[in-house]
Amino acid sequence: MKLTHSRAVVLMILVTLMWSIAGVVTRQLESARSFEVTFWRSFFTVLSLLVILPLLQGRAVFAQIRHGRLPLWLSGLCWSVMFTAFMLALTLTTVANVLVTMAVGPFITALVSRLFIVQRIPRRTWWAIATAAAGMVWMYGGQTQMSGNLSGTAVALLVPVAAACNWTVLQHSRMHGQDIDLLPAVLIGAALSALLTLPLALPFAATGHDLALLALLGLFQLAIPCALLVRCAGVLKAPEVALLALLEVIFGILLAWIGAGEVPAPSVMGGGAVVIAALLANELIGWRQKS
Repeated sequence: MKLTHSRAVVLMILVTLMWSIAGVVTRQLESARSFEVTFWRSFFTVLSLLVILPLLQGRAVFAQIRHGRLPLWLSGLCWSVMFTAFMLALTLTTVANVLVTMAVGPFITALVSRLFIVQRIPRRTWWAIATAAAGMVWMYGGQTQMSGNLSGTAVALLVPVAAACNWTVLQHSRMHGQDIDLLPAVLIGAALSALLTLPLALPFAATGHDLALLALLGLFQLAIPCALLVRCAGVLKAPEVALLALLEVIFGILLAWIGAGEVPAPSVMGGGAVVIAALLANELIGWRQKS
């Protein structure tokens, strides 16, 4: 089926909805905690991609991974940090804190790309970064005594930092005539995440109920959305993808609120709204200037 622009928008909304289930599903776990949660989700993502990748790209994709150059493996390493830090953060702080912290990703990406591939940052983005920083201060200024929230936020911050490094690697490779295939890099990232967290996950405590939920996350929250994102990225412009990706924050907070009774603190709601508004304004202005 040909993917039109409108279908790509609908598909991207579905992708963000699938991404957003991680928080509420994690809150339903019975015994699995911390690194074990990360291990099992990454493990089931690997199993899912080992089936999905050959269906989409043929068995030659595995040879591509074996003979992949350094940028592919660097991208995979970035994915592994994102997968590991995200699930650990969810076990340390609230879903709202994690998602809003991750929402600053485009601003961190702008700063990293400015440092390493010397891309000019527009004035509007500098203003947006300053505004988002104020929103983050508002969010966490009243939580200085809540060590769990702060440590969870610090871990969550690794996700947008790793994503920014990943984007910079992709851009640098593209500038030198090398395109990195997203899905093989995701498979490498999931495999590295599983290998790195396995020793820390032992002894296993997950029940059958936990394993079923974590298998659901591996397939429906990571593997399938990543495959769909590749199709959407071929039709939608980068600002469109960035704007639609904000829905993950809204969906994720609402699902955790409704499904797990996790009510966001007023400071998180207020500061988070400032962060989202800054990103929204920056992307909309940039989109308008390019169109």
